[in-house]
Amino acid sequence: MPVRSLNSSVVVWPDRQAVEAALRWWAEETARHRPELVRVGYFGSYARGDWGVGSDLDVVLVVARAEFPFTRRAAAWDLTRLPVPTDVLVYTEDEWRRLDPASRFGRMLALEVVWVWVKESRS
Repeated sequence: MPVRSLNSSVVVWPDRQAVEAALRWWAEETARHRPELVRVGYFGSYARGDWGVGSDLDVVLVVARAEFPFTRRAAAWDLTRLPVPTDVLVYTEDEWRRLDPASRFGRMLALEVVWVWVKESRS
């Protein structure tokens, strides 16, 4: 969350490096307890580099399987330890592969997602 700089009214908002490092740490810690986690990335203003004070972090998680429908999955992931407010989309691997690359959202994700963690394959 934002912190005040000394006693002034200036708010210091975490930069891209700090947010990305925090997300990478979150992914590594979470993967230890959630083996279904396959990939973690972010998109939006932090990925484009045009974030500012008050920007949230848009996160995409790809999981091997999911118990709940798409609209209920985000609630199962606690991202409150990240330094900025976070919105999360949770896709299964199959859903991620089936995203329409010709759609506006599919094109945006293809261009913007910065993957910070990918599960190592055990092949």
